[in-house]
Amino acid sequence: MRRWKSERIVGLHDPQVNEHHLASTGLPADQRLRLLSFNIQVGISTERYRHYLTRSWQHLLPHNGRSGNLQKIGDLLGDFDLVALQEADGGSLRSGYVNQVEHLAQLGAFPYWYQQLNRNLGRLAQHSNGVLSRLKPSAIEDHPLPGPKGRGAILLRFGEGPEALVVVMMHLALGARTRSLQLAYIRELIGGYKHQVLMGDMNTHASDLLQHSPLRDLGLLAPQVEATFPSWRPQRCLDHILLSPTLTLEKVEVLAQPISDHLPVAVEIRLPGSLTADALPALSPAPRGTPE
Repeated sequence: MRRWKSERIVGLHDPQVNEHHLASTGLPADQRLRLLSFNIQVGISTERYRHYLTRSWQHLLPHNGRSGNLQKIGDLLGDFDLVALQEADGGSLRSGYVNQVEHLAQLGAFPYWYQQLNRNLGRLAQHSNGVLSRLKPSAIEDHPLPGPKGRGAILLRFGEGPEALVVVMMHLALGARTRSLQLAYIRELIGGYKHQVLMGDMNTHASDLLQHSPLRDLGLLAPQVEATFPSWRPQRCLDHILLSPTLTLEKVEVLAQPISDHLPVAVEIRLPGSLTADALPALSPAPRGTPE
């Protein structure tokens, strides 16, 4: 029980490394990066509201169909350079003791990954966020978010100094008051950076984030307007990739991949010339296609 109740603190970490995916080609000449944010619901396929009840046992116990669903997710991830995962399991009974972040990093041939454990329920569940990257981060910060325990954000920095790129991946609270506290915390984390990306399941609409939250003075852009939830009949736009105006948007798409109860969001951006290959090393030569 002690580890279930252990206090989480802000931590500075190195990424986990897949050695056999480390071959690098450098940053593409066109300075483009492909980003994906996906709430994978611990590999559970939900296709109707009633499945929240009839398949609820899969949040506690292993299920034969989970590995096949994770394979579908892994196949999807291969076309991207930086992926934010929410609702992943870090290796417990329900996932067959498979660390889903590590497993998806292997399936997608990502050289760098990091798992953020937000709720440690021992053998029962390891509630986590995750990041998969073809770029080697200069720094990774693990931040528990304000409010009830169990929510977190991962900050990645690429490069150094005023031209560094900062990316924050998060899964925000359902309640508006707690969410506002969490966004205020994140606002403080990124305020000193010029190039900013916020990715994740934010549990609210873009208008709320950009006009009524602590982020409202940053001038962020929310290119994604299509609904992402529920995946079988999307009605609410809850998943976002927010960009600072210094980053050029090339493409945005909500992928028609009803693998989870959320749809994944894909964005392709062009980095400014100040973010050079020297600042962003170690891009893996894994497949880079166009989001379908």
